[in-house]
Formats: sequence, C-alpha cells, structure tokens
Amino acid sequence: MSTETTAAPPEPSDFIRDIVAADLAAGKYAQVVTRFPPEPNGYLHIGHAKAICLNFGIAREFGGVCHLRMDDTNPTKEEVEYVDSITTDVRWLIGGWADEFLRFKKKGDIDACEILATDPEAEPFYASDYFQKIYDYAVELIRAGKAYVCDLSPEETDRYRGGPDRPGIPSPFRDRPIEESLDLFARMKAGEFPNGARTLRAKIDMEAPNVWLRDPLLYRIRHAEHHHTGNAWCIYPMYDFAHCLSDSVEAVSHSICTLEFEVHRPLYDWILGSLPVPQPPPRQYEFARLSLTYTIMSKRKLMQLVKEGVVSAWDDPRMPTISGMRRRGVTPEALRHFAYNIGVTKYNGLTDVAVLEHAIRSDLNSRAQRRLAVLRPLKVVITNYPEGQVEELDATNNPEDPSTGTRKIPFSRELYIESDDFMEVPAPKYFRLRPGGEVRLKYAYIIKCEEIVKDDAGNIVELRCTADLDSKTGGANSGRKIKGTIHWVSAQHAIEAEVRLYDRLFTHAEPDGDGRDFLQFINPNSLSVVSARLEPSLLNAAPADRFQFERLGYFCLDSRDTAVFNRTITLRDNWAK
Repeated sequence: MSTETTAAPPEPSDFIRDIVAADLAAGKYAQVVTRFPPEPNGYLHIGHAKAICLNFGIAREFGGVCHLRMDDTNPTKEEVEYVDSITTDVRWLIGGWADEFLRFKKKGDIDACEILATDPEAEPFYASDYFQKIYDYAVELIRAGKAYVCDLSPEETDRYRGGPDRPGIPSPFRDRPIEESLDLFARMKAGEFPNGARTLRAKIDMEAPNVWLRDPLLYRIRHAEHHHTGNAWCIYPMYDFAHCLSDSVEAVSHSICTLEFEVHRPLYDWILGSLPVPQPPPRQYEFARLSLTYTIMSKRKLMQLVKEGVVSAWDDPRMPTISGMRRRGVTPEALRHFAYNIGVTKYNGLTDVAVLEHAIRSDLNSRAQRRLAVLRPLKVVITNYPEGQVEELDATNNPEDPSTGTRKIPFSRELYIESDDFMEVPAPKYFRLRPGGEVRLKYAYIIKCEEIVKDDAGNIVELRCTADLDSKTGGANSGRKIKGTIHWVSAQHAIEAEVRLYDRLFTHAEPDGDGRDFLQFINPNSLSVVSARLEPSLLNAAPADRFQFERLGYFCLDSRDTAVFNRTITLRDNWAK
C-alpha cells in the first residue's frame, strides 16, 4: 500500500535570493538583516506590498530579521498620521506570517535593536534617531577633505551640476578651507542661517558621467518642526546620505531598493567607503518596482485624488493603498500570494491588474462564507404558500470547505429576488424568471410566475408566483430539472443594509502614461450604492469576516460605517475582453 504525500509549495526563487544564499554560503554575513524603509509622507500602496513581502520574505526564509524604518529626513512632508498608517499596514500585511522576523526598536531607546514586533513596547526605527550620528559622520567627511559647505543657491547648484550631455562646473566654494567649512557647518546646525543659504556637499567628481556623483548635497537648512525630533534640528541630511548610514547603523546586510535607485548605488558605496563604518558594510541591490494596469501609484497623484475629493480618503476602497484594500476586504494572504507569484526581476514591466484580482478571487473563494443577498429587490409573493408559515432551510456555508457545515435560512410566503432575475420580455437564452416560466430558488422550491403587478407608472412592483411544494430537496419532485436557479431572501426576515459596489477607479489601462491627465480617465461607475436586503445571519457580521453573496461577488462589512457592506470583487472578471 502506497502513501501519497503533498509536496510543500516551492520557496520563491529570484536573483536577489540567489545573492543572499551565496553571501551566506561564503560566510560574508553572520545574519541576514533586511529593511523596509518608507518615507512617512503618504500611505503605503500595493507597490509597497511587493517590497514588504520581498524584504520580510527573505528575512523569514534565511533565518534573519527585517527592520521597519521610517526614512524621515524631510520634515515638511512627513506626519505622524503616515507613520501610524504605515506601521498598521505592515503589521497587518505580515500578520502572524512573519512577526518573529520583524524587528522593531524599544520605545525611546535607539540602540535596542533586538525587539520583535510582538513586543507591546515596540515601535519602528527612525532615520531621525540617528541624526546625531549622521551629523558626526558629516563632520568626519569635512575633516577628511571630502565635504565642504557651499553657498550656491539651489538654482545655481542645479546649473553648476551640468547634465547627462555636459560636465558639471566646480562650485567656487569647493576649495573652501576645512576649518571654515567646519565652522560654517556648526553654525548651520546652530540655526544662524536661513533656509537655502548654505548646503553641505560631498567632494567627489564634477565631471563624473553619473550626475549623482557630481558633488551631491549631503545636508540642507530647513527650519521646520520634525514629527519625531521636534525642533531639535534645523539642518537635515539628504536621503542618499541618511539612507546608507542608517543601513550601516542597523547592521543591514542586504539593502534592497527599487530600480530607480540603481544610479544612486555608486554614491551609496562612496559614502560608506569614505567613512569608518562597521564592517562588512551593507550592499545595495535593486529590483523592478510593481506597475499595475488601471492603477496609479504616485503618492503625489494619490494625494491629489484625496485632496480634490475624487475619493473619500486614503483608505477609500477604490484606492490602491494597503489600507484601502484592507477596508475593501482583501486579505493579507491574497496580497502575499500575489507578491510572491509575480516574481522579482531587474526589468520594468506592466502587470495586468487581472493577475491581482485573480489572486484575490482565489483566496476569497476558499475562505468566504456563502450568504444570500438581494441588491436590487423585487418582491415575490408565493400565493400557494401558507400565510404565516416559516421554514428553516439548510444552506451550505462554503462548498470549498465542508468543515464549515451549514446554516439555517428562513423561507416564507413573501420574498425578494434580484430585479435582473425577472424579464417581462425575455431575451434569447434567458433562463431566469419570466411570465409563465419557472426557476428554482436556491436551497428551496421551484416557482412559476403567474402574474405581474405594476404601479400607475407602469413599473413592476411585485410578482405573484406559485411554488411546486414537492420540489424541495427530499420532496417527490426534488429531481425536476430546471435550467435557471436564482437566489432570494425572506422579506419578513431580511435585514436592510447599504451595499457599496466598488469597481476599478480608472477606465484606461495606463491612466498616467505618456503625460496623460489621469483625472480624465476616472471611472464614473467606480462606486454604486444600493439599498439591499440580506439574510438575517449577516446581522452578526464583523469587519474581519469575508462573504460571498451568492451569484453576486465577494463582500465584507465596512470597518468605518455600520450596516454597510463593501464589494471586494466580482465573481468573474467583468473587464475581460
């Protein structure tokens, strides 16, 4: 007798994981340390989900840890609201999947790097926690003759930098004496100069083919309150300077960035190579960011959607933000599955949003409880069913998971069906209810339409039907073959709820491509609101629950508004050509 075993799904494989495996095999690092370092100037979106799953996934697979770090070096654009939302989104996305691999810091202690996400006192790392260390490193560069204080205005600095087709021009302050630069840098820190008056620049090569090496800015003056450090500083390090040094302070081994940072890597290496940082230093690797059809991922444009009222908030369920997708009912498992299966490459491409939608449907199909709901109710009276009688019928909770069992749903003389499930003048191959026609009510009886009731305006307000009372499961006519089966709810027992039918926000596959105005492609049908009738068991629904409204789609209770259900996704791709 043979015993069959089910093989575990293969671990993801890509060029970055190959690099990590080779580094560990060569003994290059004692432990893999990755990081996810968003700037807290907006909410995370689906593109960030790919980076989160890559960084935490690598830490998980190779027995390492991953830091959540706020790269907060620009006080005028960063807010506590964004820090909180990012922290919430990351915790939700990795859930119990990688808590043991997510490293936080102890609250108020920037040197306590051994705290994991499950610690109630844990909070993200902040680049701003290292401002003093970064400042000290900048002083070392000045002392070594590798940085200088420059008095050029921002406009002059850009002009002197040159371009891809022409070399830069050295600043007239490039050879400023070291002691003078040290004095001016200290006075910059002390707040003596206004915004834009002076900068600190690295002294590298003004003729370098890579413009990022043409004496890049390391510090600028910015008199602004910082969300984390308050008014302690009025000079702030540039991202390129703070990022690599933050990686070094945190002993990051593999600094994984999106592809646009590839041209910044020589500067990353130059900074770490010019300072006495701990060895071995971090190494930067780049991968292609996620681009999805029918989606925009620019924080600036997403903020524009919010500010101009195109959507209600950052967590509007039509937004590609992680918080919006969570509110819409997408599960973290679906996003992780999607991120793992689209792969990691060095080449930019455009992923069809249908791939994401397929991952969401597959996930919800296996987990969502089935329920009956009528979105656009049409009343049906079964004239031969006894008045006042109520039956409790068995209904399957999830055919994909028999362990979920069944539930009881009430059946009575008066019902609601979908308006679309009746057609007075039926189209060809229309197998739902019609005058004189029959359909099966799911879990219940076969009914026949005998009479149509209309109001004074000619609108259909009620159908009078008869039921084959022997056609229920177990009855004498239960085996009768009827082509059409529709869903329903008992009018007496149904609960009323608002249902929001969400769809893609844009009508164009590349709404912001080729300089297009993305606002002209807003889908006018991205949200429809209906007053629905739902089976009574949904009265006990919680926001964490996922449901398939049979024949209609997947839904969840809104996390903000009571008695509101959001459509996560339709049962099938309505956009497919």
